[in-house]
Amino acid sequence: MKITGLDNLTRQLDDAQKALEAIDGELGTVSFDPHDPGSIEAAIQEIETIIDDRLGSYASNPIIAPLIGQLKERYREGILDRAAAVRLGEGKTDEP
Repeated sequence: MKITGLDNLTRQLDDAQKALEAIDGELGTVSFDPHDPGSIEAAIQEIETIIDDRLGSYASNPIIAPLIGQLKERYREGILDRAAAVRLGEGKTDEP
């Protein structure tokens, strides 16, 4: 009995481990003006570039490829949420 594809799976798992090590800890820092849509979009592009720089060489790995998209979406949503929170927080007052 011969199992085929095991070498390929082992290689994919090894690459996946290396990719995860590449994003362990702080991924990167971006700053933006929450009132400037262009600045927000630039921050989103910057974090996507950071993700691509760290994980792009693993993009063909079927384990990592979906993770890349998920990370980009998660950070995009985080930036948009932070910008919205700042704008909403500025509109609040302590008066009833």
